[in-house]
Amino acid sequence: MTSAREVTCRPPYRRALWFFLALGVAGAVLALARAASRGTLLDVWLGVGLFCALVGFASVRGVTAEVCGDARGLRYRTLLRHRSVPWRDIADIRIQLRSTGAHRSEEVRRVGLVLRDGRKRLLPLPVGRSSSDRKFEAELDALRALHRRYGTPESDHLPVVSDRTAGRGWGGSLCLCALLLAGAGVAASFVPGAASEVRAWRAAVPCPAETSAARTSAAERDRESREDCLSTLTAVIERTEPGGPRQPSRLYFGGGRPLERISVAEEAARAFRPGDRVELTIWRREVMAVAGERHVWHKHVIPAGDVAVFAAVLALAAGYPGARVLLRLRGRRLPDDEVLPSALPFVGALAGTALWLLPLCYLHPTALFTAPVAVTWAAVGSLVTLGLLVWAWRATRVRGPGGAGAAGESPEEEKGGGGEEFLPARFLEHTDYNPHHFGTHIVVGGGGPPAVTPHPGPGRFAAKPIPVERLTVREVRRVRGDDSEAVSRSWHIAELDDAGRRVRLAAAPADLARILRELGIASASPDPVGPADLANTAGAGGSKGTGP
Repeated sequence: MTSAREVTCRPPYRRALWFFLALGVAGAVLALARAASRGTLLDVWLGVGLFCALVGFASVRGVTAEVCGDARGLRYRTLLRHRSVPWRDIADIRIQLRSTGAHRSEEVRRVGLVLRDGRKRLLPLPVGRSSSDRKFEAELDALRALHRRYGTPESDHLPVVSDRTAGRGWGGSLCLCALLLAGAGVAASFVPGAASEVRAWRAAVPCPAETSAARTSAAERDRESREDCLSTLTAVIERTEPGGPRQPSRLYFGGGRPLERISVAEEAARAFRPGDRVELTIWRREVMAVAGERHVWHKHVIPAGDVAVFAAVLALAAGYPGARVLLRLRGRRLPDDEVLPSALPFVGALAGTALWLLPLCYLHPTALFTAPVAVTWAAVGSLVTLGLLVWAWRATRVRGPGGAGAAGESPEEEKGGGGEEFLPARFLEHTDYNPHHFGTHIVVGGGGPPAVTPHPGPGRFAAKPIPVERLTVREVRRVRGDDSEAVSRSWHIAELDDAGRRVRLAAAPADLARILRELGIASASPDPVGPADLANTAGAGGSKGTGP
C-alpha cells in the first residue's frame, strides 16, 4: 500500500453506519408521524422514534467522512466541511494520541497535519483504536509515502503528540483554571454573609412572653417568625422517612401543622417515632431545632470558616491546571512531540500551601488582613509557598541530554568500588537480550559484562548479557511521544544501532551516562564510546530539546 499513487481512507463498518443512518431517518419519520397523529409528546413509539433518530444523527459524520490523497494533494471531507491541501503546503504528518479508559489503558490515534505556515489540522480519518491497529498503520504509511513522493517533509521522523508532550494544546487547562478560580471567588463572596448569619443565630433570644401569649392567628405567628427572636411551637410527628447515605431523611407532622415536613439527618429520622410530641424552634421562618423526649435535632448552620476553606480548596485546585499551562508555555520552543516535565512538583507546592492556608481560613475567615495573628501567619506561610514554588520551578526545568551525569563523578567513584550495581533502565524493543520487554534493570561492574535483569539484584539470576560488540550509540535525547509511557518523563533515551536495527535504551540521565560508559569501555568496536564522545553525542542529539 505504501507504493500506491492514490490512497482513500474510509471509515470501517461503513455498511453498519449506513444501516444506522437509515434507521435514524425511519425513526425521525416515525416520531413526526406519531406526534402529528397523537398530538402529545408522552408516547412510547414517539420515544423509540426519537432514539433511532439520535442514533442516525450520530452516524452521519462517520458515513460522510473520507480522506483521499493523490499526486495533487490531500483532500478530506465531513458532513459540513470539504478541504483540499497540496503536498507542498504540508510540512509534516504526525500522530495525535489521546488516552482513554481507566489507567490510560486505551488509546485513540488520529493523523494530524502541520502546514508550512504553522497551522495544524486534524484529519477525520484514519483512526486507530490501539497501537497494533494494522489498518491504521497501513493507511498512515501510505499517506507518508505520498508526502515523501510529491512533497518535501521536514524530517523522516514521525512525531507522536499526546497529553504529555509540548505540542498538546493548553486551552482546556486554562479554561478549567479560570472556572475553578471563578468558583473560589464566588465562594469567598459568601463568607461575610455566613459569618453574619452565625453571629445572628448565636445572639438570638426567645421572643418576649407577652408577644407569644398574644398570638391568636396564623398571620400573627407568621409575622413573628420573620423576627430574629426564637419562637417555639408544638407539633406531633405523623411519620418518619429515614433515607439512605445519599437520600434525604424527613419528618412529617400531623395535619400539616405547623408545616408538612422538614428534612433532618438520618440519625434523627430513626430516633423519632410516630406520635411523638415535639417542640419546634423557629428562627427567621425556618425550623432550627426539633426537641422530643428521646432526641433533639439541631439544624446545621454553615460557619464562615467552612465556606472560606471551600473557597481556598477551589483556589488551590486551580493551581494544578495553571501549572500545566505554565509548563506548556515554558516548553513552547520544544518540538511538539517532546515530553514535558511532570507538574507533580507544583502539586507538592500546593499541598504545602494547603497545610498553612486551610487552617488560617478556618480560624480567621473574616480577619485575614486585619488580625495581627492572621497577618503574621499569612506572611510566614507566603514565604514558605514562595520557597516551594521556586523549588518546583527548578525541578521542572527542561534538562538537555549530557547536562547531568555525562561528565560528573569519576569512573572510579561511579563504579562504587568495583562491585555489581543494578541501575533502573529499560530497553524499549523486544530483543534477544530483552525478550518480551522483561528487563527492568541493567547490572554493571563486578567484573562481569553489562546484562539485562528483571530484578534489582542482588545476583545475576535470569540475566541476559548485552552484546556490546554490535551496539553503537546514534544519539542521546529526551523522551518523545512515541516512546513508551512506562518511561519516566525525567529519563533520557539513547538511540542505539544493533547491527542495523534501531534499539532504544531508557534510563535516568546519570544512570544512562554510566551504562553507555560501561558499554563503551567493554566495546570491541574500533570507535568505543568514552565520556567525551558521550557528551558530544548528547549535545548533538539534544540540541533541539534543551528548551528554555
